[in-house]
Amino acid sequence: MLLKKTLFAAATAVIATLAAGVAHAAPEKPECIAPAKPGGGFDLTCKLVQSALQNGYLEAPMRVTYMPGGIGAVAYNTVIANRPAEGGTVVAFSGGSFLNLAIGKFGKYTEKDVKWVAAVGADYGAVIVKADSPYQSLKDLIETTRANPGKVIYGSGGSVGSQDWMKSALIAKQAGVNYKDMRYVAFEGGGEAMTALMGGHVHAYTGDASEVAAHLKGGRVRVLAVLAPERLPGELAAIPTAIEQGYNVDWTIARGYYMGPKVADADRQWWTATFDKMLAAPEFDRLRQERGLFPFALTGQALDDYVSKEVQRYAALAREFGLLAQ
Repeated sequence: MLLKKTLFAAATAVIATLAAGVAHAAPEKPECIAPAKPGGGFDLTCKLVQSALQNGYLEAPMRVTYMPGGIGAVAYNTVIANRPAEGGTVVAFSGGSFLNLAIGKFGKYTEKDVKWVAAVGADYGAVIVKADSPYQSLKDLIETTRANPGKVIYGSGGSVGSQDWMKSALIAKQAGVNYKDMRYVAFEGGGEAMTALMGGHVHAYTGDASEVAAHLKGGRVRVLAVLAPERLPGELAAIPTAIEQGYNVDWTIARGYYMGPKVADADRQWWTATFDKMLAAPEFDRLRQERGLFPFALTGQALDDYVSKEVQRYAALAREFGLLAQ
């Protein structure tokens, strides 16, 4: 009897191991959904994992697809309602996703309706103007906004209530201007907003630091301030923060990925383990730096806790600006 039990236990262990091996196999059709049109921060986030996975983590190439609409709402709702169990699909998120969840931009769904996989980098807000703009400093922009709120047209990737709008509203607050009096033009993603800035359709773009590196090299734009706690290293080291210029505006943006709510735990674990390996590799740090992102790494329960706290923090900020009932 003991021998039979031992053989049965051994066979069960082998079967479980084989099953785990199959469940933890790399996805055959990996995909990253960028919830906006090409050219913005979501696109950058997908391209980062696409490049990183080519370094021995996947046999099949990852496909990047674009699902614009509602600054992430369409993708969030689609994955939950129509594609909830796709073990090979990850969706890019940013800090703006938490803000949209906090103020109900994603409809009936909350942060608990998806599976958060990994945060892989940090970005920071930036106040950007054309190279030939008359605004030479953040003070120039703020003082002009204070004197004549209708003179300065702010543009960003997102409607009223989005994170890019919130950056503009915070700048307006520093100018002592009611956000309702500022001129603001919403675009579907950072790529469109940058194009509008280059075309002279808006005067200032409150975007992300990671989006401006290539434009800075071409001498087409100037960054009046980065919205970070302290100066950033690398190519942006010469750009002062808003804080050091006397304006208390800090906008730190986490970037990462989530999956559908019905994805098998084993598939989610494959992604988590893979991200843990990638995040520890020097090659990933190089890829992250190339895209203007800065170190920030969370997976598992630590990421779940972070997302929950951020949604609560953004809800408090939204109430301050009258976007949510007190």
